[in-house]
Amino acid sequence: MQYKRILLKLSGEALMGEQQYGIDAVRLKEYAHEIKQITDKGVEVAIVIGGGNIFRGLAGASSGMDRVQGDHMGMLATVINGLALQSALENEDVPTRLQSAININEVAEPFIRRKAIRHLEKGRVVIFGGGTGNPYFTTDSAAVLRAIEIGADVILKGTRVDGIYTSDPEKDKQATKFDFISFEDVLQKGLKVMDTTAFTLSQENELPIIVFDMNTKGNLLKVVSGEKIGTKVNL
Repeated sequence: MQYKRILLKLSGEALMGEQQYGIDAVRLKEYAHEIKQITDKGVEVAIVIGGGNIFRGLAGASSGMDRVQGDHMGMLATVINGLALQSALENEDVPTRLQSAININEVAEPFIRRKAIRHLEKGRVVIFGGGTGNPYFTTDSAAVLRAIEIGADVILKGTRVDGIYTSDPEKDKQATKFDFISFEDVLQKGLKVMDTTAFTLSQENELPIIVFDMNTKGNLLKVVSGEKIGTKVNL
């Protein structure tokens, strides 16, 4: 395997499948199977999942809700998604721990860095819920922060698009895909990979990001094996 320890970032919307909101059980099962394939190969896996399929703090703020309240609701949504993914993984016989940046001791461990690393070393998948535990920070920022804290080799951002393009490929048929691109080029071209805070944090800590299509079966294993899938952002 090309990478020993990875941080997989999934969006909440990815769990919706073909639905308008909520969690698609079929998609959840597919993701659990993909993750099992790489844990069976000895890869240590940590996961950060968004909450946009349930609630977005920004959306709440735009409709008049207090932003801080909205962001806390979004953080709780990521814990709900984390519980769902934990259940799906355990149905595949993958040992899993859910850690939350917000204390919810009845359903998740509190985030403790050393404990998370120990779980990974023992072959358990660690799901980080609750974002960073602070409002105004996205789950992208949480993903990069946790990846740095646990010493991950790479951040794998699983999306429904097979990489980074010159423009939105779903809207622009002339868009071309990058196989490799530097952090600097992403910023100069104004490409949207992650929010600026997360992206800068990744750049400063020399942590590569690979954007790939998580919905194509076998892609996760191919990425971790070192195959040229998606787009790699590096120094």
